Amino acid sequence: MRNDAAGDPMSATISPPEGASLQQAVLSIMSPLFSFLWRIKVVGRDQLPTDGPAILAANHNSVIDSFFLPVVAGRPVFFVGKAEYLDDWKTRRLFPALGMIPIDRSGGDASTRALDAAAEVLDGGHLFGIYPEGTRSRFGLLHKGHTGVARLSVSNGAPIIPVGILGTRAIQPRGSSMPKCFRPAEIRFGRPIYPAESTSVTDARLRYRQMTDELMFEIRALTGQVYVNEYATKAKTAAAETLQSTGTPEMPERRSSADVLGAAGP
Repeated sequence: MRNDAAGDPMSATISPPEGASLQQAVLSIMSPLFSFLWRIKVVGRDQLPTDGPAILAANHNSVIDSFFLPVVAGRPVFFVGKAEYLDDWKTRRLFPALGMIPIDRSGGDASTRALDAAAEVLDGGHLFGIYPEGTRSRFGLLHKGHTGVARLSVSNGAPIIPVGILGTRAIQPRGSSMPKCFRPAEIRFGRPIYPAESTSVTDARLRYRQMTDELMFEIRALTGQVYVNEYATKAKTAAAETLQSTGTPEMPERRSSADVLGAAGP
């Protein structure tokens, strides 16, 4: 546990070893509660390693996604989250107990701090959860993934497990303060993506983009979402137009190294 000054929200931060024990205790209560409140179906749980580090990379439609994933994983899962959650008495203790590692996004390089926190989790042999889109989808579409997940996998040697989460958007839509009970949810785990599979690609930037595109392709296959080849933070208008105009997923094609590198730009 951090020894910050009393009253500092960051004093609620829990280290991964301590957090794993606490999360197991919390989940022993939450798992049967969630099973009662929602009709949860899990597909492909055998894709999860029973021990050792792994990255769970999921689509993100609802704030409650970060509750469902630890409940069904069978092992503690750690995430990074906004430090602002610790300012609210409703989430100050609950979120860290469920594996959230708060990151202060004001000043400095927040993404570097997030990756450092993730590396600590993986170095300890734990599961780390991440949303490659970087934020919740505003319209329920699947957006282009950020390459931080691939960087993390390559630097730590941990496999990436694609995860498709369905039903949570209806359970707790964006802007809703309370979830709706007795609705179905489904969590699907896909084939692991190992960093060793991409060692033939010598350009690091290209390697990260190829791994991330493969990951988003796998998530798309798990969820059936319409894909928008733009980052979620930049695609609000385009996403709305895509949702209205097409029901056909727009997935990035499997491209040559030269095509991917050229599309990535400088």
